[in-house]
Amino acid sequence: MFRSIALATLMGFTACGYVSAQEAAPETLQIEGVVAVVNDDPISFTDVRQRARLLLLSLGGREPTPEQVQQITAQALEQLIDERLQLQEAAEYEVEISDSEIASSIDRLAQQSGLTRESLVSTLLQSGVNPTSLEDQTRAEIAWRRIMNGLYGSRIRISDNQIQEQLKRLQADAQKEQYLVSEIFLFAPTPEDKTQALTAANSILEQLRAGAPFEVAAQRFSSAPTAATGGDMSWVVLDDFEDERKAAVQSLSGPGLTDPITVEDGIYLMSVRAKRDPSDSVTLVDVARLTVNNGSDADLKAAVEQIEGCAEVETVADADENLRAVTLTDLNVNDLGPEAQAMVTNTPVGEATDIFAQSGTLAVMYVCDRRDDMQAVPSAEQIEDRLFSQQLGMISERSLRNLRREATIIRR
Repeated sequence: MFRSIALATLMGFTACGYVSAQEAAPETLQIEGVVAVVNDDPISFTDVRQRARLLLLSLGGREPTPEQVQQITAQALEQLIDERLQLQEAAEYEVEISDSEIASSIDRLAQQSGLTRESLVSTLLQSGVNPTSLEDQTRAEIAWRRIMNGLYGSRIRISDNQIQEQLKRLQADAQKEQYLVSEIFLFAPTPEDKTQALTAANSILEQLRAGAPFEVAAQRFSSAPTAATGGDMSWVVLDDFEDERKAAVQSLSGPGLTDPITVEDGIYLMSVRAKRDPSDSVTLVDVARLTVNNGSDADLKAAVEQIEGCAEVETVADADENLRAVTLTDLNVNDLGPEAQAMVTNTPVGEATDIFAQSGTLAVMYVCDRRDDMQAVPSAEQIEDRLFSQQLGMISERSLRNLRREATIIRR
């Protein structure tokens, strides 16, 4: 089965301001045939190859080789199947995603990869990838998140007993050696799936070692509930792992990446970002972050001149819709990047840091409180948020797998 489509179909992206028909190349793409059908919705060979290239390009690394693209085609197909199911579910619930929501999400992806939106789209076009593939992926992610929050968000209840039990465990863990870990999990329940997932894991690892951001790779590839937070597992102890991951993490002498780890139902890649001993002192800080929506250095400086301390940050922000204030409490200084660590450590309590870049705009942080030699345990509010996210993530994965079991999926 052969048919052609003009690259003018990229006009579907103009609503988000990405590319026009005049900018699209005049040549055509060949679609060789259909590789799978999901409830009568076809997935072509071209869809799979373009999604594989998109996944690798979104990491912001080098131009993927044909071999690397081939190595993750199985993962690309599985992602497309899930995406079709998510979009079909969104249609069932009449969930509509606006063009502006998609544009904002793609902007954030581009920033995570060290690119601008325009350079990301240009890279896709130069690599023969239709940017509508990215648009479809983004629409499915937003719609699925909205469905899960709508169906289950209000039903999840985190009790005080759950919080206290978790707090006791974390207090006990604080007396042990701890590792700051992120994960990528490729779900592979059968031997054939494991073979394909191992090939994909090695390809992803190659991109990571070439400088691709781990958090972006986790968001793009991981099936774990932590994918939404870039794979971040926070601080863990070795007893948290009951499989081969324990030996793999322990074998690293310092920060670094593990080789692919095969477990019962899939493949893991682990990133150990830091290690701390029980005797290590911990500094906790409370900060108020002020950002300016239009990215104007002058506007942010003018706002800072009006503020005399942390208590006034939210008041000034509430009076100006160009400003946004966020209060963050009990931040562990060791969890921050080197630049942020230096800023909050060197800034006197009650004063503002220097202006810095933050998610495509500018920001300052007011250091409201700093406590040295504290136990490395999160607050009750942080524990509650973490437990909520974990439960919603597990429900999301279970719901998607149920959709797979109930769907008619024909592979060719």
